[in-house]
Amino acid sequence: MIADPTYTRNGEDSGERLDRHWNELLQELRLAQTGTQILFAFLLSIAFQARSQEADQFTHAVYGITVIAAALAVALFLAPVAFHRMMYRRNIRDRLISNADRVARAGLIFLLAAVSGGVLLALEIVLSRAIAVVAVCAVLACFLLLWFVLPAYVRRTR
Repeated sequence: MIADPTYTRNGEDSGERLDRHWNELLQELRLAQTGTQILFAFLLSIAFQARSQEADQFTHAVYGITVIAAALAVALFLAPVAFHRMMYRRNIRDRLISNADRVARAGLIFLLAAVSGGVLLALEIVLSRAIAVVAVCAVLACFLLLWFVLPAYVRRTR
């Protein structure tokens, strides 16, 4: 999520670099946290719909996995905030940033699972299960391409 930690702008000392990286990560997390929390709240509300009780075992399993993935994404995206609060003024900003980066990356993986599960739950209502699964695979491929493959390619060819 954050830029190359070894990259330093002209005239920027290591403390300024760490502050810049922390601020960049916080900006990214603000966006991810909000969207993930909205998705999680929406998923929780589904369980209380009368129609959800009529769903088959497959749909219940997809729903359960999706809710857990969303909950874990929320936890991972909020973890850097909690970690920062617990480590405030301990002069470990470098470790804070590297750990926050790792948990944010893990959060993206769980968010990807939650979005895919949510799309599958929604599409299964209006399409056949087979078509819904194919559509979700296409959505998943798009996310993987944009979130992981393309950045890896750019990093490698930079």
